Amino acid sequence: MNEWLETGTNLDGVSVFASPCRDPGSESGTKSDERFLSKAVWQERAEKHQARVSAWVTPVLERRSRHERHPVYDFLFEYYSFRPALLLRWSPGPGVILEGGEINDGAGIWENAGGGVRLKAFPAGRRPFVDWTINFLRRSGNRLPNYSCFGLHEWAMVYREPHVRHQKVPLRLSRADLDAFLESQQLSCTHFDAFRFFSEQAKPRNALQLERTLTAEMDQPACIHVNMDLYRFCYKIAPWIESELLADAFALARSARELDMRASPYDLSGLGFEPIPIETADGRAQYVRLQREIARLAEPIRQRVLTAYQIIRGV
Repeated sequence: MNEWLETGTNLDGVSVFASPCRDPGSESGTKSDERFLSKAVWQERAEKHQARVSAWVTPVLERRSRHERHPVYDFLFEYYSFRPALLLRWSPGPGVILEGGEINDGAGIWENAGGGVRLKAFPAGRRPFVDWTINFLRRSGNRLPNYSCFGLHEWAMVYREPHVRHQKVPLRLSRADLDAFLESQQLSCTHFDAFRFFSEQAKPRNALQLERTLTAEMDQPACIHVNMDLYRFCYKIAPWIESELLADAFALARSARELDMRASPYDLSGLGFEPIPIETADGRAQYVRLQREIARLAEPIRQRVLTAYQIIRGV
């Protein structure tokens, strides 16, 4: 399913982030009751969210029933540990009363209030994580972007490695040509959760020897993995976050994943993904152009996620 931007543009023909237009004024009659959603309004929002997310979730569930895997999209439900059923579930976020709502989730996180239900306060025990994330989002978002990695992380994962991650997908180049190209490039990965999957032979070739403890000091806003991880930061505080934002972050992560794998050494043309040949100068230029577009789309989402964390922190 291709999602088009509200501007009418997209990422070189592949699906991109799209945020459904929603008129906040339609949710309530006056300013005084803006945190109270009538049953008709919140049910409509919930239905729209579920319809949008179903387009991503249903194919995953169907593949699972057939014991099949998709080398691009299943990553979003395996590396990221948020179950499809939870992604489908709608929430208005904190501080909103849902008229006529019922408490039936069994998790003990909703309470009766003012003719409806609302989320209880965010668990105090998780405040250290919230504080860390606020700091991380600010620092990583304000850091100078690096557009010189060219998506080489997927190449570094298979460099001189006898076993490739996606064994049922052919490589675009011979192993000798793949290794020779990587050796001709300067690896400049700044994201630990990509670097840690490099082959042991590739890790010393990276300009930086990354560690988990340096994440907040190294991550930067051009990195497609950092921008994918905005989805992780959304679901980490679900349901204390608007599900529309959660879905926007997932859509961004999906587009970033597509770019990630199109620039990889794998041949995914049989699945409809045109390769981005970063082994050529034109391919590297194409990658940077699309990487910049992902970063542009990520910035407003990052700010919205930061605001969501500040709300539950009471900042």
